[in-house]
Amino acid sequence: MSDPFQFALIPPGSGVLCALSGGADSMYLLCRLLEGREKYGWTVYAAHFNHGLRLTAQRDEDFVRDWCGKQNVPLYTCHDNVAEYACREKRSVEEAGRILRYRFLEDTAWEIGCAQRPILIATGHHAMDNAETVLMNLIRGCGLNGLTGIPQRRENIVRPMLEASRREIEAFLEAKGVPHVEDETNTDLSYTRNKVRHQLLPLLEELNPRAAAHIAAAARRLREDGEELSRQAALIAKQGLDIPEGMAVPIRALNEAPRPLALRACALLADRAGLGAEAVHLDGMLTLAAGDDPSAQMDVPGGSVRRQYDLLVFSPDPEFEPGPPVPRELVEGEIRWGGWIIRCIRAVCPGKAYVSPREFYLKPERCLIRPRREGDRITLGKRPAKTVKKLMIEGRVPVAARERTPVLALGGRVAAVGGFGPDLDCLAEPGKPALHIILSVEEGE
Repeated sequence: MSDPFQFALIPPGSGVLCALSGGADSMYLLCRLLEGREKYGWTVYAAHFNHGLRLTAQRDEDFVRDWCGKQNVPLYTCHDNVAEYACREKRSVEEAGRILRYRFLEDTAWEIGCAQRPILIATGHHAMDNAETVLMNLIRGCGLNGLTGIPQRRENIVRPMLEASRREIEAFLEAKGVPHVEDETNTDLSYTRNKVRHQLLPLLEELNPRAAAHIAAAARRLREDGEELSRQAALIAKQGLDIPEGMAVPIRALNEAPRPLALRACALLADRAGLGAEAVHLDGMLTLAAGDDPSAQMDVPGGSVRRQYDLLVFSPDPEFEPGPPVPRELVEGEIRWGGWIIRCIRAVCPGKAYVSPREFYLKPERCLIRPRREGDRITLGKRPAKTVKKLMIEGRVPVAARERTPVLALGGRVAAVGGFGPDLDCLAEPGKPALHIILSVEEGE
């Protein structure tokens, strides 16, 4: 019988951070990663997010701390108030927990990797999780993308046990004598996922014991189909033009394309214009494109889409305040982020590393572009260190623009802030390798 754990997802010699809750799935994941430590030279770390929602939360943290100590696995922990965040952001507790947990994992992986190399994040999703996700999306109503399940890899996140069944996980832990803790909320049927897990899937497995495996296999095939459709749709979206009002695409390009491709192309164009678009909005866009009214218009989240004779125009609302852009790694070339253009060129630092607040030379380390965070501090020139929050207030940066002002971070510290300049200690040394950084604001910002 083949091993359900996909060791090939993690290259030899990699650093990998295990998302460790202490439950059966994550303990199985850590044990298999430790096998990879021995076989493939992986460096294994663990991260535990204490959400503080259960009376047993501290018990779980104590358990994983003890286990990691015995296995010589460095453990990183985080305490956060999920309930408070959910209330403040008007999200469900489940969604809030997921957001904060992944934010913690990404931050931890970044901080570990800065001193060494990029770190992969491994999560304990298994075959049953995959089947549950597909079924939940189907019940709620979804398109093809919702039926593709959980990807084995997304950027630096890997899920090497998506082929493992619950029975295989439990059998492994029992055979190895590996303990785990139980999250009592996993049996709470007020959660939709638990209803699917404990009621719907067992019924499907009565009809076919391999129901979960078959659902996961179908999801893989659908993912391949979806990727090909997206590739073809991107060719249509490439016909889109940047205009002062946003984006525009020839009506003909959409009307001549098969409907599945035209819908995907509209989604790509809306995203490029900074608009939100659910299925109903995408249907409306194609209706505009196929209609006879040369000036028809519809509202969408963040702006509008309208006919302009032979063009379909995607226009963001100038008063709409979008959320902060997602963090991303600085790479050589040109990056657009939050209305800024960030150019990065590998170079040798000249006699002066500082040219202006928008042009300077940083040390050639891994650098992250991200929004400001609570507690960020920077030392500009010979001035005293100051929080980025205070810097932006004194610089009269509008509240709506603060989350979209790029912060360049080397490791856990701020290396530069868009429009204000670099931190003195992060500047490169003259004559040494450097990252030549040039920042500018996109026209219209």
